Amino acid sequence: MEKTVQEVRLQFDSFSANEGFARAAVAAFAAQLDPTVAELSELKTAVSEAVTNCVVHAYRDTIGPVTVTVQLLDDRRVVVKVRDKGCGIENVSRAMEPLFTTAPGEDRAGLGFAVMQSFSDLVKVRSSPGRGTVVTLQKTFSPRRRDV
Repeated sequence: MEKTVQEVRLQFDSFSANEGFARAAVAAFAAQLDPTVAELSELKTAVSEAVTNCVVHAYRDTIGPVTVTVQLLDDRRVVVKVRDKGCGIENVSRAMEPLFTTAPGEDRAGLGFAVMQSFSDLVKVRSSPGRGTVVTLQKTFSPRRRDV
């Protein structure tokens, strides 16, 4: 059974400028596992998409809290949870379909969940309309060269 080696929790307001902060902070924390540049880049992209969803969809036209929790596990897995207390998602399955967007009048491609899925080993979404959403991203980094 894997064990959490370290954990960090960040909370910030849903300003779009904080997406870059979340991305950089998660990458800096996850770098302790000595991932490849490509693995770290993929994690950063997935986190960026999850946080952007909070900014664009969860708190449409308002500002609210976004909480990012990062766990480093002893089997070289990183688990990132991005939580908001926004509007929630009525139909998670539909929202995860490529090209679906709740902001059709804006310049949105509706690919956020597809991008998260392509750069993560696992994506889980739990949501309650009116109460918020938790997106869990999981990524396993390859063994270190000295671990092989």
